[in-house]
Amino acid sequence: MELGLKGRVAVVTGGSRGIGRAIASGLANQGTDLVLLARGNEQLQETAAAIRKSYGVRVAALSADITSMESVQAAAAAARAEFPAINIVVNNAGAPMRRVDRQILWQDTDWTGDINLKLVGMLRVIQAFLPVMAKDGSGRIINISGTGGSLVWSPALTIGLNNAAMNHVTTYLAQDLSNDRITVNAVIPGLVGTEGREVWAENMAKQQNVTKEEFIAGFCKRMGILAGRWASMEEVADLTVFLASDRARYINGARITVDGGMTINPRPA
Repeated sequence: MELGLKGRVAVVTGGSRGIGRAIASGLANQGTDLVLLARGNEQLQETAAAIRKSYGVRVAALSADITSMESVQAAAAAARAEFPAINIVVNNAGAPMRRVDRQILWQDTDWTGDINLKLVGMLRVIQAFLPVMAKDGSGRIINISGTGGSLVWSPALTIGLNNAAMNHVTTYLAQDLSNDRITVNAVIPGLVGTEGREVWAENMAKQQNVTKEEFIAGFCKRMGILAGRWASMEEVADLTVFLASDRARYINGARITVDGGMTINPRPA
């Protein structure tokens, strides 16, 4: 299937590892040039070099902190110097759950710190790159949220808050940017086998004296994932690449779940 992405330019936040790297690789495989944003410069440069070598596309690797508008604007200016226009913005940056204590007892600076990174960071990136986004019908904004916005993960109050708000902002911006012919959609992953989650599964399997595969199967069954496994990062990337493409030009304001059936909330008879 021809996706029409060759020669277009995509910004991917959190693009140095995990789902962000998988999305960047998926876009590059279609011939899309990239602007990768992440805080850790060493990993960022390593990812950029690997993608250039594998796919032969142009990659601008820009170290940026999306909790700072100044940093995001500097990255946008650097991207404009490299590419005349941006077609696609993928907002993937975020942080894993950092503590497991009751979040209602956190200091408010801890709450706002989480929100400032994922939710407000997304808004900063969109605002900074919007002036140079293509308005010829190829403009795409894709927000990577998560199922924590529609079900309760304990303890993950701020993760759920971020995801739910991102999903709402997606629909709001779909209307707001429609006159610019920019579509805005959300990808909502469930459990994904990121590097960190795979290491966690290995450690848990050792503690329980089972194989990693046995642990994952049992865990996913308890979580109600009908597919019996968690998603690969490439499965999340595949949907994101499709939404970025010409094939998805009539999809706007959608919130699409990739969770193996988990959020249908199955119950035994």
